[in-house]
Parts: sequence; structure tokens; C-alpha cells
Amino acid sequence: MRPAALAFLALAMSTDAFAAAIGKGAGTARPGLSNALRTGLLFGTIEGITPIIGWGLGMAAAQMIAQWDHWIAFVLLTGLGAHMIYAGMTQNDDPSPSSRQPLGMLMLTALATSIDALVIGISLAFFDVNITLAALAIGVTTMVMVTTGMMLGNVVGQRAEIAGGVLLMALGSAILYEHLYAPMSLQAFL
Repeated sequence: MRPAALAFLALAMSTDAFAAAIGKGAGTARPGLSNALRTGLLFGTIEGITPIIGWGLGMAAAQMIAQWDHWIAFVLLTGLGAHMIYAGMTQNDDPSPSSRQPLGMLMLTALATSIDALVIGISLAFFDVNITLAALAIGVTTMVMVTTGMMLGNVVGQRAEIAGGVLLMALGSAILYEHLYAPMSLQAFL
């Protein structure tokens, strides 16, 4: 895999986590760099592990997962997006003093945004790709994007949580549309 293709892939895999992080940062009173880094590390680790899991599944499970990945991503991202919109609309102007997000919600969000990386890992099993390098690039890029998103979301304000929710719902819908009506070949980028 060419370095430009790997960089594009890593960036593409981290954009949904970035959108979620903006919403999380907006809903957190002063997340602080250490909290943003912890969140980024959690998302980056999960996003880096899922392509390896997908790669390990390889050809045997490719058809089964490819048939359902878009529905799983759509339901999870739309549900999380709706929750973020609800939370953004029901919060008062003074966010709670808590600076930490519940670990369970962060992990669920990280898993929901990494389903596409799992499927990419399955796709990468069909090509001559160093999966360790690809997973590391995806994980590190996601960590940086999520950390940045957490800090940016807090600066933008808590209403950005509504925008983050809308972005997640749009992302889930785009994934569903892409898989149902406009399938894209990974071969073009390799």
C-alpha cells in the first residue's frame, strides 16, 4: 500500500470518531488535555485493533459481515446521534462540572465508529498490506483526531453536541446509502 493511500485510509477511518469527539467535548465541562488524551487513546486503541480483527477474519467472514456492516453502523450511529441531539437540547447553558464521560458510553461510541475499520480490515486481507502498519496508522490518526475533537468541541460550546449528533446520523445514513446504492471499490485507492 502506498504511503498516500495509507494516510488517506487512516484519515477516512478517523473522521467519524472526530465528529463524535466534537460532540463529547461539547458535552463535557472543561475536558482538559489529559481527559481528551485519554479519550483519544481509547478511541485510537479500539480503532487500531478493529482492522486487525477484521483482517484476521479474512475471506471466510467477508460476505457475512459485508452484508450487515452498513446496517449495524447505521443503527448504532443514528442511535448515538439521536442521543447526542437529545442531550444537547436538554442541557442548560451551564454544563455539569463533571469533566469525565462515562467509560461505557465512550467505549460504545468508539465501537460504533470503528465498525468501518473492521470491514476495512477484512478488505485489506485480500491485498498485500502490512496490517500492523495500517492498524497503527489508523489508531494514531484516530487518537490525534479524537483528542483534537474533544478540545475543539469544548471551545465551540455545548450546542456543538447537537451538530455532532446530526453528523453521526448523517454518517450512519451515508454508510447505509453507500453500501446499498453506491458500493465503492477499495482497489482504486491501493
